[in-house]
Amino acid sequence: MSDCLFCKIISGEIPSSCVYEDDQVFAFNDIDPQAPVHFLVIPKEHISGADAITSENSAVVAHIFEVIANLAKKHKLDGFRVVSNCGQSAGQTVMHLHFHVLSGRDMTWPPG
Repeated sequence: MSDCLFCKIISGEIPSSCVYEDDQVFAFNDIDPQAPVHFLVIPKEHISGADAITSENSAVVAHIFEVIANLAKKHKLDGFRVVSNCGQSAGQTVMHLHFHVLSGRDMTWPPG
């Protein structure tokens, strides 16, 4: 989508601090980190949110979680939280499926 912030980051139109990239996903550091480690992992294919996952596009979600697991090992994260907000009332501000990975501090429960 031409007006999607994350699509512009994927295309390089907007700079980012890349953590990982392959042919299906892109990961980058959050510009407003909420923990010492805070990066986002997004599919390169525009999927608006978790509510738009279908049998046709769900394989990329499994791949995203493989990437998250590998990045956690690579960065020796001692526990981490994965968050995906779905819809504006849940706090989703960019309508492109994305997963926040947070680590480096104790995470409270319940969140938010």
